[in-house]
Amino acid sequence: MPENPTATKYTWDDMPVEPVTDQLSRRLITGDKMMLAHVYLKKGCIVPLHQHENEQITYILEGALRFWIGSEDAEPIVVGVGEVLHIPGNVPHKAEAIEDTLDVDIFSPPRQDWLDKSDDYLRQK
Repeated sequence: MPENPTATKYTWDDMPVEPVTDQLSRRLITGDKMMLAHVYLKKGCIVPLHQHENEQITYILEGALRFWIGSEDAEPIVVGVGEVLHIPGNVPHKAEAIEDTLDVDIFSPPRQDWLDKSDDYLRQK
C-alpha cells in the first residue's frame, strides 16, 4: 500500500450539471474503474432501449423508474425510492420516469460514451 494514498472528496452541488435533453440531466464522478452519476429525469422521460458493456447499479433516491429488461416486450419492473436494480453488462434495457426522479447510477467500467458525449441513444429528440 502506498505511504500516502490519495483520495478525492466531492460535493454533488460542486459538480457541473450536464443537460443531456430537456428531460434528462446528470452529474458525473469518475474513478479509474467505476463511475458514479446523479441522473435527473423529469416525469415521462424515456431512456430508449440500449445496452452497454458496463455493469450498472441504479439506486433511486427520489421518484420512480419503470424498466424493461431484455426487450421492450418484457414485463416492466418498477424501482422506487430506496430500491436498487442491478443490470449486468450487455443486457438490453429501457426506462421511463413515472414521476420526477433522481437516481444514482454506478457503472463499471466508466461509461466512455457518457464521458465523450457519444451517447446518441440518449440525445435523440
